[in-house]
Amino acid sequence: MKNLFEPETVGEVIVRIDALRPATQRQWGKMDVAQMMAHCSAALDMASGQINPPRVLIGRLIGSFVKPIYTNEKPFSRNNPTDKKLVVSDQRDFCREQEQLKLRLRQFHEGGEEKCTRHPHPFFGALTPQDWSRGMYKHMDHHLRQFGV
Repeated sequence: MKNLFEPETVGEVIVRIDALRPATQRQWGKMDVAQMMAHCSAALDMASGQINPPRVLIGRLIGSFVKPIYTNEKPFSRNNPTDKKLVVSDQRDFCREQEQLKLRLRQFHEGGEEKCTRHPHPFFGALTPQDWSRGMYKHMDHHLRQFGV
């Protein structure tokens, strides 16, 4: 399984981010391309411990049972619910969000396991740094596929 601690995987994701354009249209969902990149940056901030959203009730109840969805080989399905703290609905500047996302991605990669959060995921609960890295790759891949790259 690809993960964001692998240099070649980070390189692949950056090439895909660079392929996005302001007019790139989503294939599903509600966010535009700049909002999606801001959302992905926020998710990387969570994985890095910059933000620590609390556990959600439904996650406390079933998170551990469905945690393999976050770390297995199967891509995320379309239109999954988003933690309200990570929803981006305001207008964003495309170029700024593109650069911020690449910066956050590099920071997460360079920080490695030791800089990865130990705070539980709001839905899935306790994750190892490798779980976070695989899940963040799957999250990035999901949203890049959402925009056709």
